[in-house]
Amino acid sequence: MKKIIALTFFLSFTVIGFSQEDSEEEQKSVIQEYTPSKLLNKGQWDIKWFNNLYTQTESTFTRGREARETFFTSTIDVFTGVSDNSRFNVGLLLEFRSNVKNDRYPHEVLQFDGEDGTARSGFTSFAPAIKFNPLKNVSNFTIQTAFHIPLVDNEVENGVFLDQKGFIFQNRFFYDYTFPSGDWQLFTELNTEYNFGKKEDSFANNSLLLTPGVFLSYFPNQKFTILALVQHQQRIDTGNDFVQDFTALGGGAKYQLTRVLNIETLYTNFVRGNNTGLGETFNIGLRALF
Repeated sequence: MKKIIALTFFLSFTVIGFSQEDSEEEQKSVIQEYTPSKLLNKGQWDIKWFNNLYTQTESTFTRGREARETFFTSTIDVFTGVSDNSRFNVGLLLEFRSNVKNDRYPHEVLQFDGEDGTARSGFTSFAPAIKFNPLKNVSNFTIQTAFHIPLVDNEVENGVFLDQKGFIFQNRFFYDYTFPSGDWQLFTELNTEYNFGKKEDSFANNSLLLTPGVFLSYFPNQKFTILALVQHQQRIDTGNDFVQDFTALGGGAKYQLTRVLNIETLYTNFVRGNNTGLGETFNIGLRALF
C-alpha cells in the first residue's frame, strides 16, 4: 500500500489580532528572527496553524493518468517557553485530516462529508512535544522531539485511506544561518521518524523515515520573504517489508501582517519517487507569536 505525504491548501482566518506600531519597524520581524531554530523566552507563546493539500493523478505504481486523489492535513502546533535561559520549550501538536478519491475535485476535501467509499475525515493524532537547544554556544541549532499517538481505529475503511495507525517517535533537527548582509537566510532541517506498532495495522509500522530539507530565503524587506526549497524523503525498512522515497521542489513566501501575526504560502511538486504518488501540494498557514 502506498504512503501519501500530504501538504495542503486552505483559506484561513484568526481571532487573534494585534496592531503594529510604525516606531518599531526597525526591529527584526518574527519571520526574520524566529525561525524554527529559535527557542522561545520564558512565558512566550508560539501558535502555528498550517494547512496542506496534496493532490495527485499520477504515481509510480501505474503508468498514465489515475483517478484523482486528494489529501488534506490541518495541524495546530502550540509551544511555550518554560526555562529562564530560553533553552527549553514544551508544546502540543494536533492533526486533522480529510481525504477524497475516485476523481473527486480537490476542494471537496473541505466538505468533510464522509461519503461512503470516496471520503473520510477526522482528528487523526496528537503529540506532546519538547524543543531544546543542546549546544549552549550554538543558539541557532535546536532539536524538537515529539511522540505521536494515533486516534484512528482503522487506516483504511471502505477503500479510503485516512492516516496511518501507529505510534511515531519523531526528532527534528533545525539549523539556520543568516548571511552578513541580512538579506539572505539558509535554513536546514533533518526530520527523523520511527514508526512502530502492529505490522498488520499500518504499512508504515516498523520503518524509519528520514527527511532532509534545505530552504533558501531572500528578504526584500523585514516584513516579506520569498523562499525556494528542496526536500527528500526516504523510508527505510526495519521490519515491515516496505521502502519508499521521493524528492520535492518548491517555493513560497511569508509576510509579517502585524508584530504578532504572519502568514505563509508554499507550493511543492513531487518530481520523482519510488512507491509513492507524484502529485503537488498547496499550503497556507498562520502563525502567532506573543
